Amino acid sequence: MPPSASLALTSIAIGILVGAAGIGGFFLPPALTLLIALDLHRAMALSLSTFVFTGIAGALYFHRKGSLDWTLARPVCLGAAPAGYAGAWLGRGLDTGTLSALLAALILAVGIQTLAGRAAGAPSRDARGRGAILVAIGIVTGFLSGLTGVGGPVLSVPLMVMCGYPVLTAIGVGQVLQTVGALSGSLANLHYAGIDYGLAAFIGAFETVGVLGGAVAIHRMDAGLVKRLVGGLCMVAGCGFILRSL
Repeated sequence: MPPSASLALTSIAIGILVGAAGIGGFFLPPALTLLIALDLHRAMALSLSTFVFTGIAGALYFHRKGSLDWTLARPVCLGAAPAGYAGAWLGRGLDTGTLSALLAALILAVGIQTLAGRAAGAPSRDARGRGAILVAIGIVTGFLSGLTGVGGPVLSVPLMVMCGYPVLTAIGVGQVLQTVGALSGSLANLHYAGIDYGLAAFIGAFETVGVLGGAVAIHRMDAGLVKRLVGGLCMVAGCGFILRSL
């Protein structure tokens, strides 16, 4: 199969996972290193830039379906915007092996708890307390997104579910978060990493097709099944980060 066809199909598959569960962007950097022989840091930068396309498409669809709560998205994005830039800036010359291992442990733990069907508790009723938690989620996920080139929702979605938010709501917020985190991180990468914008547009176009397909499918699925899907993908993501750290 020609590399362009393989890359297109891979981009669609990753887009489906991102649109359906907000989790799947972690596959793209290693896929780029295998399919087009990019070094890991350039693959991370290119991967991050494509999530601008997928985030906008996903956010628009979730908003149209009424599954996007902007009162939750705003504080998450407020934390993610500066953190994404900082993560990309710090990650330009950093060995991410140890960080990947720590991130893997956290995602695996959250995935296990999600699959077990237990939340850490209902969302705080105190507006300030709830806002602080959401900003903290944004800071952590934005920083790690910028640092590693994966979409922020890989962590924000399971963390929000664990904090008691409905899974579809968490995925909707994740669509906005990945846009903000990708824009913030890509601004830093403009100075520190070369990005092939033609290739980014090619990948982003096919990812967007997948995102819309995944978003349509997830709105027709049972909430319990969606939650199990998120938990299962967390387990896959955690194992993927462990392999990356080796």
